Amino acid sequence: MKKILFFIHDLGQGGAEKVLVNLVNNIDRNKFDVSVIALFGGGVNEQFLKPDIHYKAIWSKMIPGNSQLMKLLTPKQLHHICIKEKYDIEISYLEGPSARLISGCTDKTTKLVSWIHVEQHTIRKLSASFRSQKEACKCYRRFDQTVCVSENVYDDFQRILDFQKPCQVLHNTVESEKILRDAKEPVLDMKNNDGVRLIAIGTLKKSKGYMRLLRIIKRLKDEGYKIHLYVLGIGPLKNEMQEYIWDNEFENIVTLLGYKVNPYKYIKNCDLFVCASFAEGFSTAVTEALIVGTPVCTVDVSGMKELLGENNEYGIITENNEEALFREIRQLLCDDKLLAYYREKAKIRGNMFETQKTVKAVENFLINL
Repeated sequence: MKKILFFIHDLGQGGAEKVLVNLVNNIDRNKFDVSVIALFGGGVNEQFLKPDIHYKAIWSKMIPGNSQLMKLLTPKQLHHICIKEKYDIEISYLEGPSARLISGCTDKTTKLVSWIHVEQHTIRKLSASFRSQKEACKCYRRFDQTVCVSENVYDDFQRILDFQKPCQVLHNTVESEKILRDAKEPVLDMKNNDGVRLIAIGTLKKSKGYMRLLRIIKRLKDEGYKIHLYVLGIGPLKNEMQEYIWDNEFENIVTLLGYKVNPYKYIKNCDLFVCASFAEGFSTAVTEALIVGTPVCTVDVSGMKELLGENNEYGIITENNEEALFREIRQLLCDDKLLAYYREKAKIRGNMFETQKTVKAVENFLINL
């Protein structure tokens, strides 16, 4: 039996945090003894870890400026402070601080894995959590294997570092059966209306493109379209979004639902899932929309062509700008048959995301490491 550690910054509401819980909950306990360590506790996804997962947080809650504070110590010093047990494999399940810490392991018998979730585009962004670009390159090259969640993330990472060590793509794990089961629950806090229901999900932060989505909603409203946008998530952009909604007097067509334990029933009860993000890795929320059969309209970010096809076979992918997304949403609002077509295509595509397929791929990767 292999003793595996997954190390992550925290288990908050983000996509990487959610898919980590999905993965470890489904890994074969006859083959793996699984531990999860978070730098900071209190994340909403902690509650979903199965009881036989060994879990702990180094600090009980987030420390302001932690990324800069961690730079005061070397990777080796950080690892010595945070990792007290011996593991066969140590996995940094996010780029940045987690990777820097795990790279400090000095046990030559322990295999090290770095799991990359997002495109970083520049060496400056990739090295932001490190003391320097030189340190970032040195740390990432200490890993025996690197995993990327999509082909775009793989290409981006390889290009930035001119990376020569083993690297491969493994897609995120979603609990498809649970998603379909939970999607059947009744929804009591969605308004009754005869318009098209749109939904967007994710942390309320600038990178998710929510402000441009709200501007699109305003334009659609001004053109007379009957719509209602539901937004699931919490985050630092909430007040700015709420003020924009009040200033434009469309509280009746935009609802900020906050964090929901069961987002699937909301996705299922909407007519269109919209992704306006400036960057993604391999969108968990889009995957969930496909599983429940809700059509997707998204800007072109990492992973979308793997999810929806190169030529919009299973959903609509637009150029990554506000005008293009506006045009495609409006087109779908004008064409009931097109919306129905993509609902059927979403159901077909959703069948490929079976939990056991992605878990088995990870298990084989770990066994052969």
